[in-house]
Amino acid sequence: MPLPESEFDYEARLAACARDERQALRDLYVQESPRLLGVAKRLVRDTALAEDIVHEAFIKIWAGAAGFDPARGSARGWMFSVTRHLALNLLRDHGREAPLNDDHHSVADDDGFEAAAHSARIHRCLEQLEPERRHCILYAYVDGYSHAQIASRLDTPLGTVKAWIKRSLNALRECMG
Repeated sequence: MPLPESEFDYEARLAACARDERQALRDLYVQESPRLLGVAKRLVRDTALAEDIVHEAFIKIWAGAAGFDPARGSARGWMFSVTRHLALNLLRDHGREAPLNDDHHSVADDDGFEAAAHSARIHRCLEQLEPERRHCILYAYVDGYSHAQIASRLDTPLGTVKAWIKRSLNALRECMG
């Protein structure tokens, strides 16, 4: 059963993973796999694919635990970032696949096409943002940084970062509309 986030030490568990302590990976899995699965499902819109992504994410978390740098963000944010990157890579790569012929067309192909089209549209909308605003959005929603961490990283006042993120999300909603 997962603990409240405030009582779970993600960094300590990642450090234990880096020391090859398998129980730490089990603890991380019990704590975060349901939420990571939710993130992956929202992105790929397919339960089986999402489960595969979470499985692959935990393999990457285990293998990359020694490289986790708390100065770059939270341990939990890093785990979410690993999962999101895998899901987005799958969507991007799937969008590049060409169907063999019309005989292989199915509802699943439509879902994959829709996901890839949605992903391409997000990328186009992100490209329309000013660079520092785009960086804020990516730091927050891909890398899992807090507003304060983004402000520090960009050497920009916290209030400015919050305003940029709010306005950028509104612009993205409008663009995606």
